[in-house]
Amino acid sequence: MQNALIVSLLIGMIMIPVVDAFAQPKDANIPDAITVIHSRKSVRNFTGETVGRDVLEKIVRAGMAAPTAVNRQPWSFVIVTDRKTLDTLNDALPYAKMLKKAGAAVIVCAIPGKAFENSTEFAVIDSTCASENILLAAEAYGLGAVWTAAYPYKDRMDIVRKTLNIPESVIPLNVIPIGHPTGTDRPKDKYRPENVHWEKW
Repeated sequence: MQNALIVSLLIGMIMIPVVDAFAQPKDANIPDAITVIHSRKSVRNFTGETVGRDVLEKIVRAGMAAPTAVNRQPWSFVIVTDRKTLDTLNDALPYAKMLKKAGAAVIVCAIPGKAFENSTEFAVIDSTCASENILLAAEAYGLGAVWTAAYPYKDRMDIVRKTLNIPESVIPLNVIPIGHPTGTDRPKDKYRPENVHWEKW
């Protein structure tokens, strides 16, 4: 009886930290989802600080958590931290000049050949969902990000493909500069009650 009690106590002592590890969020300082959604903004002003690889991996992991048609996941991601490559994209893309001070960029790529029914439309829709997750994750980690379009502009897609060696069969959907915000950019209240319809249009 005494031995069984000792064994039970030892198991309990072992299990407490294990249970506690699962109970604790991995990133304790991350705000709740609704706060992140309403705090997200297009950040175009960065400090020039670098962004850690571990955070970039977490941000892209959040992108891959997005919904996709028939769970085909027709996407791929190019993470760029090399200053020379960021400057090349900065110089070549007309609406991505904030790359000059961004610490990194994520290029979200849509792959029609992997999409449901090999559809370009599904590939773009699914990759757009992933892009929004990336924007929200950057906000959650205290960083700034902004969607700069490559698709559907052929000239911009060609620049991104050439710079990053992306195959012709893959659509570079966007270039998302990510970095430490200066605090200049602020979220906008976009709620418009006239755009809400109950029951019918």
